[in-house]
Amino acid sequence: MTKQKKSAEIDVLRGMFEQNSFFYIADASTLSAQQVNNFRRKCFESGVVMRVTKNTLVRKALEQLPSDKNYAQVFESLHGPTAVLFCETANVPAKLIKEFRAAGGDKPAVKAAYIDGGVYIGDDQLATLTKLKTKNELLGEVLGLLQSPMQKVLGQLKSGGNTIAGLVKTLEERGA
Repeated sequence: MTKQKKSAEIDVLRGMFEQNSFFYIADASTLSAQQVNNFRRKCFESGVVMRVTKNTLVRKALEQLPSDKNYAQVFESLHGPTAVLFCETANVPAKLIKEFRAAGGDKPAVKAAYIDGGVYIGDDQLATLTKLKTKNELLGEVLGLLQSPMQKVLGQLKSGGNTIAGLVKTLEERGA
């Protein structure tokens, strides 16, 4: 690979890292060409960009990004064959990998995952990564929690004796 091609690849990778708060570093080295193509197709269908590249280029691209992000732990995973999975939803690549491996095999294996500042190292983190909630799921839960007390109050008011009319009737009966 010429210096110009390496420089261009680093620029492309840097741009992808800047655009995505979530990325996975995976090892798909023992997969056949057919399996890799199938996995790439599943990634494409799910909106995940899979890019196979050299570890040194990934490292150089990450080093060019602002230092406020903690990429140092990711560097430890940059060895051997590497595929970088870029996505907009944190748990999608983990679910894809889990689904793909359900058909048989132990690859692709998760080397590391960078999720909005948090780093998950190792394939044993796959179960944790699949359980991550999306931003919309978290917002839905928060809204549900915020609505819950109001719904209880309204439910109490609508029930038989606890309505305003029922309260007025009770007060009238007591002569108040």
